[in-house]
Amino acid sequence: MLEMRPDCERCGADLPAEVGGAFICSFECTFCAPCADALDEACPNCGGELLDRPTRSKALQAKFPASTMRKFAL
Repeated sequence: MLEMRPDCERCGADLPAEVGGAFICSFECTFCAPCADALDEACPNCGGELLDRPTRSKALQAKFPASTMRKFAL
């Protein structure tokens, strides 16, 4: 099951699990669409490809909650 991280690691934008527009690599590094575009869809951490993250319905989040640990470093 994906961790569904709540923010972009590059700019800190909120990325709710139930909304599209997040991009992840195979290690689940997470970026918003503008940052993924700026990075040319390549993860700056591992060099992997950034792909669309699937969404998780709100109904399933009660049983399978998304992560609340933010990765953006101020």
